[in-house]
Amino acid sequence: MAFSIRLTEQEKKIADSYARLHSISLGEAFKQALFEKIEEEYDLAVFDDTYDEYKKSGEESRPISDFWKELDI
Repeated sequence: MAFSIRLTEQEKKIADSYARLHSISLGEAFKQALFEKIEEEYDLAVFDDTYDEYKKSGEESRPISDFWKELDI
């Protein structure tokens, strides 16, 4: 699939410079940025859901030293 993006001249210079710095095409640079952003948002959503479950469980965190003692390490 092909698409186009309108950039100012300054934005294009920055994007071109970034792509050259990483030895990738401009298209690949935008593709990587898009999927990194998607991954970040997904990770945050998973964290939020997991943290909400943890809070609802009523469990409390404890020092790692207690865990080591429990394992006799």
